[in-house]
Amino acid sequence: MNLQHELNQRFGYPSFRRGQLEVIQSVMNGRNTLALLPTGTGKSLCFQLPGYLLDGQVIIVSPLLSLMQDQVEQMKVKGEKKVIAINSFLPFPEKKRALERLHMYKFIFISPEMLTNSDVMAAVQSLHVSLFVIDEAHCISQWGPDFRPHYLKLGEIRKVLGNPATLALTATATKEVRTDIRKVLQLDDAVEIIYSVDRPNIALNVEKVNSHQEKVKKLIEYTASLKGAGIIYFSSRRLAEEMAAVLRENGIEDVTHYHAGMEQEERILIQQQFLTNKLRVICATSAFGMGVNKENIRFIIHFHFSSSVEAYLQEIGRAGRDGNKSAAIVLYTDQDFSLPLQLIEGELPFDEQIEGFVTSHRTKSEEEMTSFLQLSDIQYRFLMHYANEGPTNDQPRLIGEIKHLRDERIQYKKEKLLTMAGWLKGDSCRREAVLHYFDEKLTDPPEECCDMCGFKISEFHSFNAEEKVNTMQEMHWEQRLEKILMG
Repeated sequence: MNLQHELNQRFGYPSFRRGQLEVIQSVMNGRNTLALLPTGTGKSLCFQLPGYLLDGQVIIVSPLLSLMQDQVEQMKVKGEKKVIAINSFLPFPEKKRALERLHMYKFIFISPEMLTNSDVMAAVQSLHVSLFVIDEAHCISQWGPDFRPHYLKLGEIRKVLGNPATLALTATATKEVRTDIRKVLQLDDAVEIIYSVDRPNIALNVEKVNSHQEKVKKLIEYTASLKGAGIIYFSSRRLAEEMAAVLRENGIEDVTHYHAGMEQEERILIQQQFLTNKLRVICATSAFGMGVNKENIRFIIHFHFSSSVEAYLQEIGRAGRDGNKSAAIVLYTDQDFSLPLQLIEGELPFDEQIEGFVTSHRTKSEEEMTSFLQLSDIQYRFLMHYANEGPTNDQPRLIGEIKHLRDERIQYKKEKLLTMAGWLKGDSCRREAVLHYFDEKLTDPPEECCDMCGFKISEFHSFNAEEKVNTMQEMHWEQRLEKILMG
């Protein structure tokens, strides 16, 4: 079979991108495959093309509802009608009808949670699944049982489906994470196809500033002056909204905010406006960007830095997918390090919540437990998973085990954060340090590498932004900034 011909006929592409052909050949030969391809190299083609060439259905397990909806819409725009997403957005009558007609679809996107639903699983089991795909497979390890415990059941689900050929796709996975993926999916015989995580067309720039006010001023300068489309990342939904307002007040009109707390219809509209260049800049939490297929994003700015090197690489990888020069900028102050620590320590349940859950969860509903103990979704999922996995007749022992598991997970995340902080404060080549983290070596540094290697962010400026900022009415600027900072 001439895969090059099939690529051109079905997708109109003249050639494969780096790594795609090797992954597709492995899948077509029926091999279980774990593929690490850099963000932006077209991982979805690695299951779409084999899907057309193989008999039966392709199941794609996807971590985010917005991601699977985006992928489904992209396929529909390109003319594919036999594609569907089975998720919580589907009203019950539509979901019932979709499950009855599931055999009529070729590509079925689904969340790991939905796969544990008995009705959904019965419908999937009736199919001839030729390819089982886990997209963003690093979620198995990175988010783990405290966030998405249903990912840990994918190996069992795969077995129930008759062990179909399996493709695990990710852009960021250390050796430790790849081992986790193989273990969870029970892929002892998997072929590993590993390409460098490096994106040489993205220049790396880290800038320490003295205060929050200075950081805001820098953000305005960069957003006004940098060429092309960009994403600005925040850890706080509130700050994403407020900084979008500040940017608009300072003459940057084609900007808005995006986070998971917004209505789904509004988020879809913003994505479409960004994709069609009606919006140039998005102030967002990490909920934005995964699956947004926009090739000409020219810059990523982190107003709050990522909690791990993996997350940072995922987020900056949304820039420069067309191969053209792009920039990744981190702005930080010494005070910024307290926020991610607070987020890590508050993400998992506290001692009182663990004790209350273990003693009461068998007699109360999810809604009652969540309200009674003031649990977040993540805390509830963590507690439910480990309470059901542990000893049921020894509550003190179970409480102790869950506390230990929580402490281990918090320590693990703190170590990831410490590594990220060390990278920010480092005084050597930033690209080399990132590659070292993934057990790689930098053999051919790009001309525009990082700020430690002489890269100047001014090379990406379209005009002198500092002059523009300085011509503002200074009192007006200070009043606006004070209003934002004081809340």
